Formats: sequence, C-alpha cells, structure tokens
Amino acid sequence: MIIEGVATAGGQHCETTALGVLLRHEGIDLSEPMLFGLGEGLGFVYWDARNMAFPFLGGRNKPTAITRNLAGRLGLTMHAKETTSVRTAWRNIAAQIDAGRPVGLQLDSYHLDYFTTKVHFGAHFVAMYGYDDTHAYLVDTAQQSGAVTTTLKSLEMARNERGPMTARNLSFTLAVDATPPRLSEVVGAAITSNAHDFLNPPIANLGHRGIHKAAGAVAKWRTRSVDPRQDLTLAASLMEHGGTGGALFRNMYRDFLAQCSAIVDNDNLRIGHQMYCEIAPLWTEVSRHIATAGETGDERHLADASAILFDLADKERNAMQTLANIHAE
Repeated sequence: MIIEGVATAGGQHCETTALGVLLRHEGIDLSEPMLFGLGEGLGFVYWDARNMAFPFLGGRNKPTAITRNLAGRLGLTMHAKETTSVRTAWRNIAAQIDAGRPVGLQLDSYHLDYFTTKVHFGAHFVAMYGYDDTHAYLVDTAQQSGAVTTTLKSLEMARNERGPMTARNLSFTLAVDATPPRLSEVVGAAITSNAHDFLNPPIANLGHRGIHKAAGAVAKWRTRSVDPRQDLTLAASLMEHGGTGGALFRNMYRDFLAQCSAIVDNDNLRIGHQMYCEIAPLWTEVSRHIATAGETGDERHLADASAILFDLADKERNAMQTLANIHAE
C-alpha cells in the first residue's frame, strides 16, 4: 500500500520535514522555517551524562515538541501512539497508511538502511507513506535524498531501539478539524512563548544558560574524549549539518522571524530578526573551530570555540529578551 500524491521533497531538519509531509497531506502548506517557529523550536541543551561517550549539544526543544506546539497553535488534532510491542507498533502505522494517511515516526537513525554514517540518534523523525512485503517508503531530509526506502526489519529495529532520546515505537498523525487561524493571529504568541522558555530554563544546561555552560566545557573537550579526532569532527559535523546545536536551527529561526516581519508590523520583531542574522554565522564558526581542533589536535581552536560560545550566550539572551517584548510596543 503506497499513498499517492504525497509530497516527498525533504527539508533541512527531520521533524519539520516529517511535519510538513503530514500537514501538506491535510491541505496546509507552510514553509519549513514557519513550521519550526510556530513549533517554538529554538532552544539549547548541553547534555553530558556518565553513560555517554561524548557530550551532546542540541539546538532545539525536546523531540516531538515542535509538532505538539504547532498542532496546539493551529488547532489541529495530534493522535500519538506508543507501545513496547513491535506487533502493535506495526499495526498502528499500517492501519493509518491503509486508510490513506501518512504517519510520522520517531526512531533511531542508526538502523535505517540508507544512512551511511552509523551513529545512534534516537530522536530522528521520518514520515512514512507506504509499504510493501519487504520495504517501508519514507520521507527524510534532503540530505538523505527525501524519498527513501528501508527494509521492514530495519524499520522495526529503528523504532524499537532503546537508549538516550528514544521513544517507545512512537507514531503520530495530524488532522484538521476546523479552519486554522491566520498566521498573523498566532506568530506573536509563538515567538514570545519560545523566548520565555529560552530565557527561563528550569536547569542550567538549557537555554542561554546551557550555551554558557557549553562554553566552559568545550575548552576541555580534548581531554574529555577517548578519540578526539573522531569525536570532535563528528560533533562539529552534527552541529553544522545535522543541526544538533549549530547554525542550522539559528538560520531557520532567522528566516522564520523574517517571514513574521512581513506579516506583523513590529519594531522589536525586526530588531530580533537582525540580531539572529548576526548570531547564526557565529555558530558556523564554533563548529569550524571544533572540527579543526579534531583534525589538527590544536587545542587553541577549542579555546576559540569557547570564547565565541560565551559571546553567543549573551547575544542570544539579548535577542530573546527583545523578542519577548514584541507585544510591549
């Protein structure tokens, strides 16, 4: 069973790619930056647990939060199912696809056949729009070629993997029950809510405080790693190309703010957009220094990355303080 007419072009980020597929099938076509912004996606986490081989930097809110936030803003119904049973998990998605509705999935990309870089990442998202006796038909990011296939067995293992950030065979669909509100009615609330969360993190490794914490830790990353060349270059690649803490999400949020500025006339919004135009390239510099430190063994590049991160912690705090006041004019 393959659903006809599904748009299979991949986006830059996995969850917004999957979200876009589901929404377009329901007749809602929004840009990827708009999906990210309405989902209040911008965030930061520095995560370094004892059982982790190397620290994780995340540049967004927690998995599924973008989808759940956007569904709430637009008045959509999100049906999500989790189970520890692989048989029930398969029935959950097969029933939806047989009914003509694509399904969003959270899984570990390590097991997917088309991934050439084998790294466990349990918060990867795809949209599934079909299956046959041996393979599942998926939409992934443009980096992974958009429309892809993987064996049903590999899909089962990817969905059922356990570890950091994994879900229990999570699948979800979206339904439009009423006419969604106009963007001009919802973008302001999404921006101020995102800014509030970023400025008021419950723990020190989140939001602007998390960036500050990462700044202090990055300078010591070479001694933190068993294999600095591999760990540092991989961390830099994920930051820049996977978006796990680098410029990808800042570029996306910058573009979201630009689109909002064309919808809502607000000086603080325009200022905030300009601030993120300056912020985003600095994250590319951070990843470049980390990659160079891994390639050359020169720890001075980690010191340079650390200095930029300290600056970014202040710049992002100031930008979000500006955006938190877009209703104060």
